[in-house]
Amino acid sequence: VLLVVNTASQCGFTPQFKELESLYQKYKDQGLEIVGFPSNDFRQEYQSEAETASVCFKNFGVSFTMLSPSSVKGSAKNSFYKVLADRTGKEPNWNFNKYLISPDGKTVRHFDSGARPRNGALEKAVKALL
Repeated sequence: VLLVVNTASQCGFTPQFKELESLYQKYKDQGLEIVGFPSNDFRQEYQSEAETASVCFKNFGVSFTMLSPSSVKGSAKNSFYKVLADRTGKEPNWNFNKYLISPDGKTVRHFDSGARPRNGALEKAVKALL
């Protein structure tokens, strides 16, 4: 099960890193992987990759995979996000949109920024796929 999240270090949703890490720790041994895609598409990410990494790893203790910053919307979006948008019909409209992908890759669900990583519909969907 893969959870993909577009992140930003200076966003009001940035505290979700803590819940994402908690979700990861709870389910990683059962097969959950989380990948963060930092993006400045909404002008809330540091220009420096080092500053972005500092927020994720030092401030929130993130141990799941974080990639280099890239675009996640519009004509400049990275190829992975192009597939996600094509499959779900939804591009991120803000930071911390989440895409949950089944192990066989056939099911891709979109969750908006306000979907909490723990104790809600997203965690329930993760558990159902594991």
